[in-house]
Amino acid sequence: MAYRNKTYVAFDGDKDIRYYRLMKAWKQSDKTDFNFYDAHDLNTARDSSQEEPIKRQLRERMANSKVFVLLIGESTKNLTKFVKWEIELAIKKELPIICVNLNGKKSKDTLCPKSLDDKLSIFIPFGSKIMQYALENWPTSDASYRKDGKTGAYHYKQSVYDELGI
Repeated sequence: MAYRNKTYVAFDGDKDIRYYRLMKAWKQSDKTDFNFYDAHDLNTARDSSQEEPIKRQLRERMANSKVFVLLIGESTKNLTKFVKWEIELAIKKELPIICVNLNGKKSKDTLCPKSLDDKLSIFIPFGSKIMQYALENWPTSDASYRKDGKTGAYHYKQSVYDELGI
């Protein structure tokens, strides 16, 4: 089994890639310690005739991941070909799930894909400080909640945002 030390990021590659690119820029400029597997940086075209080879590559990438980040934009909940599949695979692999609301909401809202209903996950707004906090803290919380049989959507209290200065 591969050492799981990566962050797997899923998102709408057509509409929300700028947010993913911004996250990569944070990594370079802030020297943060999270790494990304870009689910959209594949050598093959994304068309229906190549769906299985793409999913095979995504499975391999997820096998090396310790956390799953979902960027939730306006159309994410309607993406069924890859994003829904990625979410379901992350759930199956019991990866800690961090849902990042691109609309700035601090908790789950109507843009969340249905496949996450009642699944253990944390919801945060898009931002470098809260993202780093979640990447450093949610995997431990997830493991504890999972051990206790807890499920559902979680969000951080306002005091966490206050401590982070956001």
